[in-house]
Amino acid sequence: MIARNEQNRACVRVLLACSLAKVYRSDLDIRKPYTEIGTTDSYSGRSYDEQFITAFINKYSLPCNSTTAFLTPALRNRNVVLTPEVNLMGRPPKLYQAMLRLLGDVHEQLIDASSLLAETVRWLVVIREQNYRQLEALLASLRANEEAGAMPLSVEGIVKLIGQHLLSEQASRLPVLVVAAIYKAASENLGERVLPLLPHSAADEQTGALGDLEITLLDDHNVITAYEMKFKRVTIEDINRALQKLNGSGTRIANYIFITTELIEESVEHYAASLYAKTGGIEIAVLDCLSFLRHFLHLFHRLRVQFLEEYQTLLLTEPESAVRQSLKEAFLTLRRAAETATTELREIAHQDEEKPPLLEEKPPLLIEDEPGQEKAP
Repeated sequence: MIARNEQNRACVRVLLACSLAKVYRSDLDIRKPYTEIGTTDSYSGRSYDEQFITAFINKYSLPCNSTTAFLTPALRNRNVVLTPEVNLMGRPPKLYQAMLRLLGDVHEQLIDASSLLAETVRWLVVIREQNYRQLEALLASLRANEEAGAMPLSVEGIVKLIGQHLLSEQASRLPVLVVAAIYKAASENLGERVLPLLPHSAADEQTGALGDLEITLLDDHNVITAYEMKFKRVTIEDINRALQKLNGSGTRIANYIFITTELIEESVEHYAASLYAKTGGIEIAVLDCLSFLRHFLHLFHRLRVQFLEEYQTLLLTEPESAVRQSLKEAFLTLRRAAETATTELREIAHQDEEKPPLLEEKPPLLIEDEPGQEKAP
């Protein structure tokens, strides 16, 4: 239950870190992963998590969060013993209750820590392999479509496909991948490149990045454009925070662009445009994600399939903590359905062209009566 839950990957990391600590030091109380508790059998669960579990997860591509569980809202700033009676206020509640019961079972010696650690890892490996097989089956289906002569999607077909994908739950990472795929597809044409993507959960203050995406010239390392993605409406306060970040960075860029999936208020657009002179020539803009994509695909029409491939590659290589397995499967399923429908429409159109034209029925000739002749009854 804990390892398979897609909504919350923090609990499985707690089990890994706490059981590892208990295996390494049997004198510890597995339920006390906070040094603030102050007893000799307490320990820092966060330290075990960050020092050992993170590297292990990344090395073997296990379906877990990429960052420590002990900084999530339910588990940070605690100094209590994690007994089944503790209400961690985490979601879903049953998941946290199951985690606490397992820690309690180890403490009561109903199970040993090494078994809990091994079984947790085993389930993560099982899930990882199941996910790989499912994605490979969907990719094989796409390849079969292509080999059968599937018709490439049109610009509007691709925009519709991405729009459907953006409507998925927990899709906040997807706009980053859309813009990154645009630059990867058109890098040579633009003379610009996108820098490697940062982890989804990494804050700009921690990484020193100016935005979610940073763009440089092909032969340079200086950032010229920064993109900040918003899965909500952009506000004037968002723009002001970006200005503070730029002022504090000491970096001079040409463009700071917000990409949003929501409506853009006219007042926000006007405010962004008014800052060009005040910033000494920095273009600040707020753009709609799908409109931005549509314009690019029409401008670089011959690169539309390459964009789609780049987006798919970025999507499938994202860690589980950034893009859930269900989001990856959803895209491949949507793409196959879209390409199949486009190919079927093409075949119907060809069949209509090959049909012989219908003979037009001529109206019967009307014979007028001769003058003086009586009309037939």
